[in-house]
Amino acid sequence: MLTQKTKIIPKYVWPYLWSYNIKKIDLENHKKRIITNVLNLGSKRATDWLFRQYNKEDIKKLVINPLPGEWNKKSLNFWSLIMRVKSKNSNRKIK
Repeated sequence: MLTQKTKIIPKYVWPYLWSYNIKKIDLENHKKRIITNVLNLGSKRATDWLFRQYNKEDIKKLVINPLPGEWNKKSLNFWSLIMRVKSKNSNRKIK
């Protein structure tokens, strides 16, 4: 679920979706791809936009159940720490 009524991906997010046609990306239908790419590769500005664009629960669900083979191990570990969740692809223990 989107938290804002924007339908436009800002230009500063485009580099993290470089292999996709930005004009054809639907923010709701492609949110798993958008969230994954921005959390894996994005700048602070891009991740700030992401957290304004999508609700925290949607983002958290993707960190817990990441798209197979799509995440950088360090990025997934970082975001699981930030979100205070354990990814199903992680061996880390939550205290």
